Amino acid sequence: MSDLIALCSVDAVSEDAALQVGHDGRDYAVYLYDGQYYVTADLCTHGPGFMSDGFIEGCEVECPFHQGKFNFITGAPTAAPCTEPLRVWPVTVQDGQIWIDPNTGTVEGAT
Repeated sequence: MSDLIALCSVDAVSEDAALQVGHDGRDYAVYLYDGQYYVTADLCTHGPGFMSDGFIEGCEVECPFHQGKFNFITGAPTAAPCTEPLRVWPVTVQDGQIWIDPNTGTVEGAT
């Protein structure tokens, strides 16, 4: 677990709102959906909106800046004007904490 960082407690995340977590100069958005935790970059790829301030519906988050949407499980944009996917990180839950390896984030469709 040397590369993993603890972002937050599982108790800090609810299904109706993303949680913004800053770590080492990077902002993450943490989500809970259907009993699973997900992490994306917090900054929208289209404009200066924070996904953690967005409206959550199912597994989608709506950017508060231009109302574009993303699937926060895959990072894929699902509604215009957003066209570039969000970076996502695999999540590990251990000892009541949400952990990620900040070096393993991926962007859907990236090679």
